[in-house]
Amino acid sequence: MSALPPSASDAGSITRVAGIEVGHCTDNRRPTGCTVVMARAGAVGGVDVRGAAPGTRETDLLDPCNLVEKVHAIVLAGGSAWGLEAATGAMRWLEQQGVGLDVGVGRLPLVPAAVLFDLLVGDMRVRPDAAAGYAACAAASSADPAEGNVGAGAGASVGKLFGMVRAMKGGVGTASVTVGGVTVGALIACNAVGDVLDPDSGQVVAGARTADGLHLLDTRRALLRGELAQSVLPGTNTTIGVIATDAVISKTQAQRLAVAAHDGLARAINPVHTQLDGDTLFTLGTGASGQHPGMLLLATMAAEATARATLRAVQAARTITTAEGLVLPAMVDLT
Repeated sequence: MSALPPSASDAGSITRVAGIEVGHCTDNRRPTGCTVVMARAGAVGGVDVRGAAPGTRETDLLDPCNLVEKVHAIVLAGGSAWGLEAATGAMRWLEQQGVGLDVGVGRLPLVPAAVLFDLLVGDMRVRPDAAAGYAACAAASSADPAEGNVGAGAGASVGKLFGMVRAMKGGVGTASVTVGGVTVGALIACNAVGDVLDPDSGQVVAGARTADGLHLLDTRRALLRGELAQSVLPGTNTTIGVIATDAVISKTQAQRLAVAAHDGLARAINPVHTQLDGDTLFTLGTGASGQHPGMLLLATMAAEATARATLRAVQAARTITTAEGLVLPAMVDLT
């Protein structure tokens, strides 16, 4: 039996960044849900999309060339394209709280979103909607968020190149790094087609299993020795997440941090950024620390927090069995 994962307090969390709140809504009718990362006072936003099959909303407004500087929340959801509706519910909740861009006649909450494909886990007719996004916002707080089989990670799975019957449970993970009074945190919903690795050792810790289901296969090595992957529908995977910092950053710098954060995904997932994934990372800068320690350090911290949060996503996950008989074992249960 694998050792129990470290507690969230050991790894930190994205809510250690001042001005950030997180809420989950998990639908127990099947494993799915959504997660909101909220910055009520507004935060400078950025995004970088690396996967070839993304499902996103309002990412264009985060382009450094475009007008809007700050956003108020990011929604991450299961349900594939249907899950984008959760952002509408988040907008409704934020408007009711008086949060949003002042447009003269009222406030307009700006809520980019990204989704992952979890429709193969349980009844696909159950997916996050506007009510789920609203509920996630209502549940948001600055406490360390729950991890594992919650929110956007409820139906997540990893290691699917040799079929769902040999895959394992993914989930939501979070971590943070603090240097010199500045914090960078990450929250990742890991639903990768590839394996998840310990970023420090490079060891595969969750992913495709051997044909008997008892051991880890190591997808990278299996592919390199000529084992044939199953045909996988493009877009049926995806790792999505949010990186937040209390450093003072510009919109251009926020976008560069999102780029750097993908280095963390590359350390913790293999293969990553495939044509079968829609890997998308957002950045939020609250500026609450009043400091800017330089982009080299911030980029290093962003990649580190992302890698640790991705590992946490499988460490905190728990085994599930769907009504249809699909079993997705968790890292802690695989011998």
